[in-house]
Amino acid sequence: MNYNFSIAAIMLALSGSVMAAAPDYKIVDTITIGGAPRWDYLYADSQAHRLYVSHATQTEVIDTQTNKVIGTIADTSGVHGIAIANDLGVGFTSDGKTNVVSVVDLATLKVKSTVNVGTNPDAIIYSPEFQRVVTFNGRSKDATIVDAKTLKVIATVPVGGKPEFAAVGADGLVYFNVEDTSELLILNLKTNKIASRHSLKPCEEPTGLAIDAKQRLYSVCGNNVMAISDASGKLIGTAAIGNGPDGVAVIDGYAFSSNGADGTITAVGEVAGKFQALGTIPSQVGARTIAADPTTHRLYLPTADFKPATGTERRQGIDGTFRVIVLQQQ
Repeated sequence: MNYNFSIAAIMLALSGSVMAAAPDYKIVDTITIGGAPRWDYLYADSQAHRLYVSHATQTEVIDTQTNKVIGTIADTSGVHGIAIANDLGVGFTSDGKTNVVSVVDLATLKVKSTVNVGTNPDAIIYSPEFQRVVTFNGRSKDATIVDAKTLKVIATVPVGGKPEFAAVGADGLVYFNVEDTSELLILNLKTNKIASRHSLKPCEEPTGLAIDAKQRLYSVCGNNVMAISDASGKLIGTAAIGNGPDGVAVIDGYAFSSNGADGTITAVGEVAGKFQALGTIPSQVGARTIAADPTTHRLYLPTADFKPATGTERRQGIDGTFRVIVLQQQ
């Protein structure tokens, strides 16, 4: 028997078992906000210790060191997403009802100006490398590229479907899902054109999207599938997730799918070169979007209480119960 080989084999096996273990996250706090139970994306700004939460006609700002609401950005009607440009001292919100981007002074939380974009702007990202803001417009089925310094529209790019979540990659590349065609598209900010488009099948109706340090993309889909793609857009794996996912976040080496219908989070990781669901973490029903703060190792999910379902109608939230739950690794 080769003693050294046996020790190495044991260590490798132990290493594999550790990697395959499900991460242990638990609810550690609830941030009560109240008001209308309507929301979409949220954005964790680790640098400034802030969490921005879309909330119907306004955007809530939370101090992540105290988990207290410290301000509100008013007049962001139908707000979907938030993008932060700390290098410019401003933030941007995509206001779906008014078809504009609101430009926000981060010091005062006041809207300085607005920029007209496509119809029903949904996802929004900021590229610090190019100092550009991009909105992904659901009804006009295009992307609007804005110079973040001059606030001038640079280009409007047709995308051939309903765009959803987006993620900023390297070298001027921006990735985003197209829900009704089940595709991942790559937008090149060097050319302001679609560089390529890639099928996410067997994924159907992709919404949430996140990117990891290795430039791998994680798309969550309406048919209980997470699709994983490499930086070129090639599909490299899939994993089973829960019901009603709308968001995904990457933290601590895992991708977390927020499954609003189930009230769970699916943790997906890579084991022996393959992606798989490693565990299910309890959250709360309705918690369908998610943000992660890598500095605090926390996950944030908005939700509310709901009235009983009637027939096939979508359940209605209860006024005054809107909140953000906070989960942390144990």
